[in-house]
Amino acid sequence: MPITPATATNSTSEGTADAILLELVDEKGVTIGTAEKLAAHQPPGQLHRAFSVFLFDEHGRLLLQQRALGKYHSPGVWSNTCCGHPYPGEAPFAAAARRTFEELGVSPSLLAEAGTVRYNHPDPASGLVEQEFNHLFVGMVQAPVAPDADEVEATAFVTAAELAERHARDTFSSWFMTVLDAARPAVRELTGPSAGW
Repeated sequence: MPITPATATNSTSEGTADAILLELVDEKGVTIGTAEKLAAHQPPGQLHRAFSVFLFDEHGRLLLQQRALGKYHSPGVWSNTCCGHPYPGEAPFAAAARRTFEELGVSPSLLAEAGTVRYNHPDPASGLVEQEFNHLFVGMVQAPVAPDADEVEATAFVTAAELAERHARDTFSSWFMTVLDAARPAVRELTGPSAGW
């Protein structure tokens, strides 16, 4: 089966874009097949592999991104540093590093596994469903970000207190608190007790 990067615009002989495939998994995260990206997110959703990245600066501030307004899924909402889906057969760690660079133009100076979390989050605005087995990563960013405007509307570094204020005021992705809470033990280990995570 062809594997097409999310940014590719390859066409078939009929002039339609090749499908982006996701890796379907069972409840233990074992691969059981593939599905086209949009089809996997149609209600009730198909359980698929995903990843979420949380990068921090040297002051223990979390890098947030606001998803581009042109995205078909959760446009304009704030979320963690980077999230996405590995290609079938791609290691989640490799996908997390690759996608962070594609979206934000920066490579983490440190990236470590922070466990997994399984969730089912409908997106009320689009009607799509996030039925995911999500691999979590935490790390450091020490270079200036250069976001891809097709992917990212804005970025912000926030302290734990600033995140609480922003979360109460702004719209965040439906999965954000689930993945942050699951990653918190690794986040605290990375940032230290004084950062307040």
